[in-house]
Amino acid sequence: MTEPLSYNKYLRVRDLIALQDCLSDPAHHDELLFITIHQAYELWFKQILHEIDAAALALGEDRAPLATRALARVVEIEKLLVTQIHILETMTPINFLGFRDELNPASGFQSMQFREIEFSSGLKDASVLRAFETDEFAAPRLRARFDSPTLGEAFYAYLTRKGLDAPPDDASLDEGERQRRYGQRARAVLEILTHFESRYEEYQLAESLIAHDEHFSLWRYHHVKMVERMVGSKRGTGGSEGVGYLRTTLDKKFFPELWEARTYLDTKHGAAGCPFAGER
Repeated sequence: MTEPLSYNKYLRVRDLIALQDCLSDPAHHDELLFITIHQAYELWFKQILHEIDAAALALGEDRAPLATRALARVVEIEKLLVTQIHILETMTPINFLGFRDELNPASGFQSMQFREIEFSSGLKDASVLRAFETDEFAAPRLRARFDSPTLGEAFYAYLTRKGLDAPPDDASLDEGERQRRYGQRARAVLEILTHFESRYEEYQLAESLIAHDEHFSLWRYHHVKMVERMVGSKRGTGGSEGVGYLRTTLDKKFFPELWEARTYLDTKHGAAGCPFAGER
């Protein structure tokens, strides 16, 4: 006779709570917290990727409200991820050092799903692909993300179908043409920001994208400060410069045109359309 479904069976709680294997011997009290936080991150990263994929699919079907809703969920998850960082700060620095050496040479840089989020959102870095090329599990997933259209590309394709001039980027073009296209996309965003009432669906979508960008950046910032608070300027467990490397990531943006357009937003615009310099 088959047992009825239970909470523990549905969520596979037995398997779940068996996954936190501490490497320190004897097990350091705070290592369980460290593992739990990072495993929870990976589960939330999985959900973020699920929502990003749903948003991109909805945009391809011209269902902007559905995409906006999926991205709103991403933002709420990102707010939670920032909060989780501060749970790590309940460790004392000396207690973290009590098991930190056991982590070598593993590093947060190696989070495959974190890199998938970056790739899908618009930050594609071939050097990251090379860093994972010997990882049989991660390499094909990252390659697939790298070769797929980004969320930004789906957004600008949608705007084009809505009658705005938002041509795609193309690495094969010369730099001058790429800059020109960048300006056109930023001007399309400016049109939405200026006429948000008549372009309300596009406006809500653009706002959800910039919120995703903003909250991912906030996570980066809080993560840097947490690491600095714990280990100062020590090198990372994976051999990186630690806090020095992390600081270089703080200005990265998924959707630079969304930020750029605000520089040129003005209440004065006439028949010539929205003012925009068109160049970075």
